[in-house]
Amino acid sequence: MKKKLLAVLLTGALAAGVLTGCGNKTEDAVAEEKGTITVAASATPHAEILEVAAPILAEQGWNLEVTIFDDYVMPNNVVESEEIDANYFQHIPYLENFNEENGTHLVNAGGIHYEPFGIYPGTKSNLADVADGDAIAVPNDTTNEARALLLLQDNDLITLKDGVGLTATKMDIVENPYNLDIVELEAAQVSRVKDEVAYVVLNGNYALEAGFSVAKDSITFESADSEAAKTYVNVIAVKEGNEDNEGIKALVDVLKSDEIKQYINDTYDGAVVPFN
Repeated sequence: MKKKLLAVLLTGALAAGVLTGCGNKTEDAVAEEKGTITVAASATPHAEILEVAAPILAEQGWNLEVTIFDDYVMPNNVVESEEIDANYFQHIPYLENFNEENGTHLVNAGGIHYEPFGIYPGTKSNLADVADGDAIAVPNDTTNEARALLLLQDNDLITLKDGVGLTATKMDIVENPYNLDIVELEAAQVSRVKDEVAYVVLNGNYALEAGFSVAKDSITFESADSEAAKTYVNVIAVKEGNEDNEGIKALVDVLKSDEIKQYINDTYDGAVVPFN
């Protein structure tokens, strides 16, 4: 769902164009007022990071406006329709799967950060305590469920069919020595059942929203230098053909700047990792 528009930049003059120069101004004025960049984002951590980026962009003449969404569908639809210039909430496998299933034309304009998937406590806090019939909650969307199942496999809880990779579902489990009950839920709902299942498997932003610290609370998580970091980097996504627009390039450059990397490292306790 779409939430109230968050204008993360309130300073500077109003810009008339979107991702374009304002026209009919002196050269100095154009340098000061380049236009407005609109971005659809998840609240945590994406909109928070964008809020820190806004004053940096303002110094370059860009006004940044962010609309917060709490689902994984509308942010892509509004970029496809060009109602909004870009979005910041998803990783590449989700983007590619969304394009395939919905006939959209979204592309990666730049990788910004990585959110390690982790196994978190439910009613149990140690994998050594896993018992026959325990329930584990995982996200139910295609790419994130596969990622969760691969993490369970990496920790010897299940075995998947060879080669299923990012298409894995619980139907691809070929060995389940503990007869685990894999509970598939919409990603935002997984953390809410932590008192009802033995363990929950969460990506970084939902772990943050649930009050978990990756460094302190996770039982285990993907390493920052793993192949998963490259595969699941969160990106700025735009409609194909807009990736080289001046405003989009400025946005990506700022989000990959040392200032933003420092903010991410200082703020998210390992739940969000800058992508180089």
